[in-house]
Formats: sequence, C-alpha cells, structure tokens
Amino acid sequence: MKQVNIGFLGCGNIGGGVWRLLREFEAEIARREQLAFRVRRVLVRDVSKARGGNIPREILTDSPEDVLADPEIQIVMEFMGGEEPAASYIERALLAGKTVVTANKMALSTHWAELNAAAQKTGAGLYFEASVCGAIPVIRALTDSLQANRVEGLMGIINGTTNYILTRMAREGSAFEDVLYDAQRLGLAEPDPTADVEGYDAAYKLSILSSLAFHAHVPVEKVFREGITRVTPLDIACGQEMGLTLKLLAVAKRSGDRVEARVHPTFVPSTHPLASVSDAFNAVFLKGHACGEMMFYGRGAGDMPTASALVSDLIKAASAPRHKLPEFFGGADGVSVDSDWSSVYFIRMRAQDKPGVLAKVAGCMAGHDVGIASMVQKGEPDAEGRVQLVFVTHSAHERAVRAALAEVERSGETSVRSVIRVEGIE
Repeated sequence: MKQVNIGFLGCGNIGGGVWRLLREFEAEIARREQLAFRVRRVLVRDVSKARGGNIPREILTDSPEDVLADPEIQIVMEFMGGEEPAASYIERALLAGKTVVTANKMALSTHWAELNAAAQKTGAGLYFEASVCGAIPVIRALTDSLQANRVEGLMGIINGTTNYILTRMAREGSAFEDVLYDAQRLGLAEPDPTADVEGYDAAYKLSILSSLAFHAHVPVEKVFREGITRVTPLDIACGQEMGLTLKLLAVAKRSGDRVEARVHPTFVPSTHPLASVSDAFNAVFLKGHACGEMMFYGRGAGDMPTASALVSDLIKAASAPRHKLPEFFGGADGVSVDSDWSSVYFIRMRAQDKPGVLAKVAGCMAGHDVGIASMVQKGEPDAEGRVQLVFVTHSAHERAVRAALAEVERSGETSVRSVIRVEGIE
C-alpha cells in the first residue's frame, strides 16, 4: 500500500467535496488502487470557522508555508480559484517538486507557460482535468485517448450559466435580464455575472482545450470573446423559425499552422447534437481525422462533479511512474491565431420599407464578396416605416462581413441590430 501525503490550498465547497469523497471512498481506493491518502494540512482564511465534513481543526492553517514548505507533502490540491495568489502558489509548489492537482482554469490559462516550465524543471506533475467541464473527461480524452488523431476542430458549450439563460430565453421567450435575475436567485449565476455572460469563463476554458487539441499553445488573450448580453428573444425566435438554435459556443479550428479560437453566441442547426444540450449541462463536440465526430456530455460544474474529476486526477498523479506534460509545437509564445475566420452569418437589421433599399443592401454585401443564402422580412412596417429584415449569408470572412455592414449603415436607410455567427452549415 502506497501512502501519499497531500495538502489543500483552500477548502470551500469544492475542497469540502474532495474531502468527503476521500473519506467515503477511502476503502475502495485502497482496494482498487493500493493507495492511501493522508491530508496533512489545509490552508484556510479562518481556522476558527465552523466547517462540515469533520475536518480536524489541528490540520487547518492560515499560513501557505505550512503547505508549500512541508517536505512531507507530495501532492498539493488547489481549490482557491482566481488568478492570484493561486497561480503563484501553484508555481511555488511545482518548483518545490510537489505535484499539483487543480480545477483553476483562470490561473492555468493565464500562466500556463510559467507553470509548465516549473513542472518541467523539477519533474513534478500538473493535473487539471477539472478545469474544463467538471467531471466530463474531455481533457483526459485529448491527452490520453486521442493520441492517434489529428483534431481538426471542436465546438463546446462549456459554461452552464449561459446555457441555462439561453435555454430559458428560447423556451419561454423571456428577456435576458429577466432570466439572469432568476439564475442569480437560484444560485446558478454569481451576483456579478460578468465572467459568465461576457464569455470570459468560456475563453479561459477554450484556451486550455484548444491548446491540448492542437498541441499548440493558444494564449487566452488571443481568444476572440463576445458575450450574450445583447442577445434578444427576437433573435432567438427568428433563428428557431429558420431551424436554428442559439448557444454560447467555444469554437476552435486548425488549418495547417494557423488556429482560430473564439467564444461567441452561435446558431447551430436544431438537428445538431449540441442543439439538444439544455439548461446548465455542458458538451464538447469534436472531430478527429481518424475517430470522426464525437461528443462529450454531462454536468460541467458543481461541487461534487468537480470534486470527482479532482480525485480522479489525484489517483492518476499518485499512480504515475512519471508525469507527462503537454508539449506545444508553437512554443511558449503560442501559434498564429487567425482573427479573420470564415463563417456563415445571421444578420438582423431594420430597413426603410421602400423600393431600392433591399437592392442596396444586396449590392453592399456583394461588393465585399458576401453572398446571401436566404432573406426573410418580419412583420409589417413600424411607425417609422421600417421593417425587420433577417439574412443568412453563405460562408464569408469576418472582416468582409463587418466592412459590408458598415457600408450598409452609412446609407442611413438601414440599421444593423444583430450579427450572430452560424456553425454546422455551409
């Protein structure tokens, strides 16, 4: 039986979930894995605070040195969240030769180069399955199961809060602000929901996923990001009439040595597997050159699903004869990330209901090589004599679409209300 001493950095809901799993499954882990885990120290803000799970008070500490400088602690589990001081503590642990298990997508995506270098220097391990999609084993699949594949692209619903909001908006025709309020009341959205609804959380996760999928570091600052705050019930309803479902998608594609990585509201055909992923569930749909298409689906957040992934990584780390770290062909500075990708576009605009306006719109689009696949006029003219026009384009370049729409608006007869990218159709 191998005994492994571990230390906790933080012990909130997720840390408490890990503690419970280690206690509940202690006998099974020992029998199946021949491992015995002993938690030596637990870093907390307030050692006098009452805690569940029967955590012995004598192992609590408010000094990070008691975890980071303890020579008997072999594996550090980080539950603090946020960029700092978590990233600095993780780096210090790795430089001390301690393997780290973490769910911290923010610290990892913003400091990946330093953390990877620290682990390489000492031979320590860095495990982070729980940083993306909770208990869904998508990182394990990319690093272990799909080595014989060249991943050509992936699309993911990797933020449960926004998926819940968009599901409710589509189901009920409710406004964004109303559903957000309900999500906050139910505890599904934070009091400050910016990280979720503006796409930051998904961008951190996509940086990690795309880097692993393409074996090339994709820095989070190069991930295009657009949130869902401007999405309206009308956009969703128009899409539904066209057979489209709206999701906040993380999209990554690779062509040669160029990569695109973007997070934004995205329509997919309502027949696409991602369209049926509702409420707070997560899913990642990917395509490999050998395996073809596959989708990973499940609960992407929550105390116990995240704790499940962390304990799985802990067992893997303790059992590994040596630790394997990702290697990126683009080096620490990353690869060239394309900002002028091609996509199909859903465009909604208000236009003067008079002869020649539609021809001008079509001419502006054609002048920038943007082809119109379909067009629908919604309803009757309003009090200002304007109507809603909805276009779906053929595949076109981002910059070309933006230039065409800027020219359309300069006429003064048309105002663009929504531009939403469409994936899964050509």
